[in-house]
Amino acid sequence: MKETIVVVDDEKEIADLMALYLTSEGYEAHCFYNGADALAFICENRVDLAVLDIMLPDIDGFSLCKKIRRNYLFPIIMLTAKVEMVDKVTGLNLGADDYITKPFLPLEVIARVKTQLRRYKTYNCNNAENTSEISIRGLFISKKEHRCLLNEAEIALTPLEFDLLWYLCSHAGEVISSETLYVEIWGEESLEGNNTVMAHIARLREKMKEPARKPKYIKTIWGVGYTIEST
Repeated sequence: MKETIVVVDDEKEIADLMALYLTSEGYEAHCFYNGADALAFICENRVDLAVLDIMLPDIDGFSLCKKIRRNYLFPIIMLTAKVEMVDKVTGLNLGADDYITKPFLPLEVIARVKTQLRRYKTYNCNNAENTSEISIRGLFISKKEHRCLLNEAEIALTPLEFDLLWYLCSHAGEVISSETLYVEIWGEESLEGNNTVMAHIARLREKMKEPARKPKYIKTIWGVGYTIEST
């Protein structure tokens, strides 16, 4: 079955061009030029990934991302003409998995779509190799079931959030730098990697209801990185 990609951009030429490239790569691409139509489609159909422009004629991409994240965990890539870091961090904090700044090369979009779908498939594939489980002071995370429980209450994590938390838990007691996390989880090096990691750590803490100043689990070692203490 073909993976279904939703492309939302009010610039018809850009949306249609992305859809053309995605279709040529074997995906089923659906273009929408406003948020309302896109959300209606997502609610009625199976979707594997969405590419959302921030500037839309009805609701902005941030609001659309937030609405999607209430019920769905498939990857979201934000598409923006803005270059301010605050816009990128805002998107990541709302649950986006990646972002691309206009102007862009269509092949860059394809590459990022493939990366996010590969991560999503891995997250949802329960095979015999994924048998590891980790329990740390009321935090339980299982690779086999791809579940995370905190004090027996389940936490809904995106595939990327799951990978990030799993990596920290599997290296409990170690201080992991932002650069290392970005390379290991995102699979690439970037000067903006620190901000991306920071935004996702903040999102994890929010879902875990961690106090910002004195978190119980994911702790910041200023100037070094992040750690989860094993005891």
